[in-house]
Amino acid sequence: MPHVLAISGSLRAHSTNTELLRAASLAAPPGVAITLYAGLATLPHFNPDVDDDALPEPVVALRRAVAGADAVLISTPEYAHGVPGSLKNALDWLVGGPEMVEKRVALWHASTWSTFAPAQLAEILHTMSARVVEEASVTINLRGRSWQAIEIIGDDAHRDIIAVALCLLARSGERCDNSATPLPGNDRANG
Repeated sequence: MPHVLAISGSLRAHSTNTELLRAASLAAPPGVAITLYAGLATLPHFNPDVDDDALPEPVVALRRAVAGADAVLISTPEYAHGVPGSLKNALDWLVGGPEMVEKRVALWHASTWSTFAPAQLAEILHTMSARVVEEASVTINLRGRSWQAIEIIGDDAHRDIIAVALCLLARSGERCDNSATPLPGNDRANG
């Protein structure tokens, strides 16, 4: 069973990006397990002087979670035309280890207003030797209201996009049951 680690780039208690990941866990295709990483706020500031065998426990837990996943799903807002600092900090802690090398990653965004962060995040992940799965990277426009996970998957179009993107990420190119056509509403699927 493919295991996907879902990481929200937001620390907000009622983040739309976190709700999108919760929706993904509810709408996951059969045979795909999703775990929501909840330790972003507990990570210390990255310091290369302590990037050795005596890593802080939250960093060890992050690396263990990433290493144990077949793929990583990141849903993040854009702050000041960039990747949120807390997410960048987590990725910095992963640079020194092998956990992200050749790891399949999908990038999700909950707003069409995210125009700079997607490219920055993709560049960071390419530098880390991760494999960004473009066809599984989507923008699901949830801007304009506060969504709950159950409401997101209650929308047929959103649920279909989520299910197909997860299938493409988990199976990395294998045909998915409902993926004969491109993802509906995915204006980022081809770059």
